[in-house]
Amino acid sequence: MGLFDRLRRRRRSGGRRRTDSGDLEHLRAWAEQRRGVEAYLEPPTPMIDTTLVLIAHDGEWTRRRVAGPDAAHRFASKLGIPFYEVTKLGYPQRMRDYQARQRVRRKRERRRMLEE
Repeated sequence: MGLFDRLRRRRRSGGRRRTDSGDLEHLRAWAEQRRGVEAYLEPPTPMIDTTLVLIAHDGEWTRRRVAGPDAAHRFASKLGIPFYEVTKLGYPQRMRDYQARQRVRRKRERRRMLEE
């Protein structure tokens, strides 16, 4: 077996793994700890299964795999949170703003650590 044979095999199968209950439990717990949470469905890609992104009121977010669009919609309905499709609406501005704030914060922390 060559060095890259393992990688080739994974790539052919799409490198995908099944959604497990831990993914849904993470999403549920995350949503319960934040306010203003909305669910955004991301379509599958050749390398990644269907995912659900939960975005809080301040733009903080988390992403996990889901079994499919129907399962994602049922999950959001069960939690009573709005459900959207990224391909139709895109990501909300607050998510991009949150990411920008995090980049600035990390840059400042790195600079501070280098100065010490």
